[in-house]
Amino acid sequence: MAGVGPGNGLALARRFAAGGYQVAILGREQAKLEAASAEVAGVEGYVCDVTDPIAVARTFSAIKEALGETDVLLFNAGSGVFKSVEEISPEDFESAWRVNAYGALLCSQAVLPAMKARGSGAIIFTGATASLRGGKATAAFAPAKAAQRSLAQSMARAMWPKGIHVAVIIVDGAVDLPRTRAAMPDKAADFFVAPAGVAETAWFLVHQDRRAWSFEVEARPFGETW
Repeated sequence: MAGVGPGNGLALARRFAAGGYQVAILGREQAKLEAASAEVAGVEGYVCDVTDPIAVARTFSAIKEALGETDVLLFNAGSGVFKSVEEISPEDFESAWRVNAYGALLCSQAVLPAMKARGSGAIIFTGATASLRGGKATAAFAPAKAAQRSLAQSMARAMWPKGIHVAVIIVDGAVDLPRTRAAMPDKAADFFVAPAGVAETAWFLVHQDRRAWSFEVEARPFGETW
């Protein structure tokens, strides 16, 4: 799993570990990996910048040696500067694209050959509503997530017939995190997206009957306006 923050990333690791998977988690910061490993027993942490082709190749090679071929890739890495088109820099724009789209490509290409040879596998992307409609403050994030979604759609069309389920979870709403709670102290718990619920959706997608696969599932709190 790429991207192991305290919200969706940790919930995904916990759900798949509980379901019997050997879980490898990728992140740029050793401290975050250690914190996640302390919370979820049995996960293996790997320091990896998903925007670096050499680092990605080296990391997935190490995972293969330690745990075997990848059955499921959960791409949860996400980054974005939340500013308007007048406020973002070209570097902000490129950085968001590199993590959300380029990183998604690199990690997917690392696992696809073995999945194709086996005739099975799943690649699930944690997407965002910004991939469908840009907001005033998502001039860097929205194009990056849109690129990720388009990549996933192209992959799905090519890989589904080969037995590889590629899908996107469109997360719509503020994820329940300490910082989002602090930023919106007047909001009730039901207002926030539950990371455990997102993880359950990913688990559902990975285990769908191949005769009724979904490409895109939207996940939002029941009270969210949409």
